[in-house]
Amino acid sequence: MLWVLGFVLSFCGLFIWLEFGTMFPRSGGEKVYLEAVYRRPRYLATIVFATNAILLGFTAAGCIVSACHAILVSANQDAGRWTERGIALGVIFFVTIIHGLIPRTGVFIMNALSVFKIVILLFVVITGWVVLSGKTRVADPHANFRNAFAGSSQSSNDYATATFKVLNAYSGWSNVNYVMNNVRDPVRTLRIAGPLGLGICAVLYLLANVAYFAAATKEEIQNSGVTVASLFFGQVFGNAAERALSVFVALSALGNVITITFAASRVNQELAKEGIPLPFGNRFWASNWPTGKSPLPGLIIHLIPSVIIILGPPPNVAYPFILDIEGYPQQIINLFIVIGLFWLRWKKPHAVRPFKVWWPVAVFFLAAAVFLLVAPFLRPAGGVGDTPPLPYYLYCLVGIAIMVAGVLYWAAWRVIMPVVFGFEYVPRKEALDDGTVVTLFSRKKVE
Repeated sequence: MLWVLGFVLSFCGLFIWLEFGTMFPRSGGEKVYLEAVYRRPRYLATIVFATNAILLGFTAAGCIVSACHAILVSANQDAGRWTERGIALGVIFFVTIIHGLIPRTGVFIMNALSVFKIVILLFVVITGWVVLSGKTRVADPHANFRNAFAGSSQSSNDYATATFKVLNAYSGWSNVNYVMNNVRDPVRTLRIAGPLGLGICAVLYLLANVAYFAAATKEEIQNSGVTVASLFFGQVFGNAAERALSVFVALSALGNVITITFAASRVNQELAKEGIPLPFGNRFWASNWPTGKSPLPGLIIHLIPSVIIILGPPPNVAYPFILDIEGYPQQIINLFIVIGLFWLRWKKPHAVRPFKVWWPVAVFFLAAAVFLLVAPFLRPAGGVGDTPPLPYYLYCLVGIAIMVAGVLYWAAWRVIMPVVFGFEYVPRKEALDDGTVVTLFSRKKVE
């Protein structure tokens, strides 16, 4: 049922992003939409979004899946902590190099693995139908569907935390908004590919969950760790097949890393082009160095936090915590995006809108965002969340702290430094050798 809810919420978000994306068809996603709505104080929305995008724009979760529950399972090796981390680091460095140095190959692999992931999901779905027919080694494929809601949680915190993980699986619906400059006829493509892609994913996700519940008991699923797909293969085909088919899980996770990294690097480049103060100057971070066709500096910005997260907490704690901590700040951004939609409708009712979202859809999305921001602070049963020994509310506080850090960074850059040192910023545009146009700021002494 939460997968159904996640689909509904994602479709509501997709329609809201469609309205913004067709009004402002350029790369950057939420950055562009927040800047269009929250123009004052100047650069505040940009800095807050940049802080969230850079610090939380990692793909460590997909790297951990590749390492922990796919490559090591398929090789029948015990997953030592540093072995997992080493493989995860290898994945993120491989993806960075591919996208940064041979971008056409990176895009080809990304598209190929996207098709591959759909094929694997279809394989799981069809296998699930066979399991439900009773013609496999699974003794009782209907066990989970008898009194299916018995023992359900009564805690709002549990439902909110679970919803963050479901929304993470659906989150690709907004990726195309980040790379609109790379899309042919972006308005038409967005209107067709968005609903079609999300609809296909939703059907496959729901049917895959039915397959998982048919093949394993609730207890086995709860103890399966990060990836239930490996458990599914083992239950249906045996341990040897589980090891072989876990390669599919590894490739699927790799496809996720490649896709998210591609989008995140473009967002980082757009932020650097806006003149957001970064170490070593914005010319480098905004450029398409060294190939002139792909933003390797933007990929490096994405690489750094991913490496830190992979090396930091233990992988079994890191994975659920990553999904939670990515989801909470995103809901804060979603809240301001949908409020901005209402504000633009009121302030600029006659603006050109090639796509217009239905009011009740936006209201429902707003209500869901408020619930997902409040419910995680409600104490779960026993006071234990899904990342023990960490406090159940820790990911919320970390997410809020990152947003606050963005506000403080903006204040230091735009308010405190000019006042203390007596200057004002003068923006100018500069074209780099690869044709990229970047905003740079000079300091003008105030008399």
